[in-house]
Amino acid sequence: MNRDKVTIKIPRQLYNKLRDIIEESGFSSVNEFIVYVLRDLVSLHREDQEKLTPEEIKLLKGRLKKLGYL
Repeated sequence: MNRDKVTIKIPRQLYNKLRDIIEESGFSSVNEFIVYVLRDLVSLHREDQEKLTPEEIKLLKGRLKKLGYL
């Protein structure tokens, strides 16, 4: 058992949409794409700042909408 990774469950419909989105993107799998997006979102978080700026919130909402969460 690999203790460096965990399993995250997402709805099949969302998975299928992501698979279609990344088909010609250069990502080798949905998992690789999800890890990329999550790392990008985490990088928006700044330890020295408690709240996101209005522009960061707008950017984050746009990304979540493209992923089908909003």
